[in-house]
Amino acid sequence: MRFSLLFMVVLAALILPPYALGQAGPFNVVSPFAFDPERTQLVQSAWLTGIGCPDSDPACSTADTQDSRNEGLLLVKTGPTSTFASAGAELHSIKDVVLNELGYDIRKSGPAAGPLGSHCGAGAPRFNVVINGVTHFIGCNSPPPTSSTLGTGWVRLRWGGGAPSTPLLAFNSISGAFVNIRGLTADRILILFDEGQDPSGGPDQFGAAVLDNVDVNGVMVGRGSGSR
Repeated sequence: MRFSLLFMVVLAALILPPYALGQAGPFNVVSPFAFDPERTQLVQSAWLTGIGCPDSDPACSTADTQDSRNEGLLLVKTGPTSTFASAGAELHSIKDVVLNELGYDIRKSGPAAGPLGSHCGAGAPRFNVVINGVTHFIGCNSPPPTSSTLGTGWVRLRWGGGAPSTPLLAFNSISGAFVNIRGLTADRILILFDEGQDPSGGPDQFGAAVLDNVDVNGVMVGRGSGSR
């Protein structure tokens, strides 16, 4: 993977946003946060009105029906990837959920791995899925998504889903190999963005991404509390 595995594991261990884990009820909240222990002021995460995927885009044929303000999740890391900071979001009410699909819509012009639009690298934006205390990574283009729906200004990316035999692959931080986590129970799920504007961050060197319709098992969240 282009991004340092050690750096990702350290971030996964240290990022502890100040809200309760394992809330009761179905998945319905994605809370943004910034991990910036050295106060670099180079990362940002926020749900913003007007930057989400509109229903006119073919990539978003289905969406969060509660999103009345077309919100999108902005994730930014300014400067080099090596800066010890990241933008992110916590998925709530997922404890004890048996996984079969994860995904999001990303604001891109052309294919997800292309250089135009939001950054989509091997390591960011990525899901960090904690299962039995072990972190598993699903990067924007590593492993490749199971399905990729190209719209006019957005791409819908999904890992897993479909038939029960379709694997949900993730990179195991302990074994150093891709494993199938479909059918397993998640303790915690985060989205992290920690690739910056240097070449190690990928071909676009953009350092920012806009996401929408974060998906867990077909349930989508495309809005956040306290949005701007």
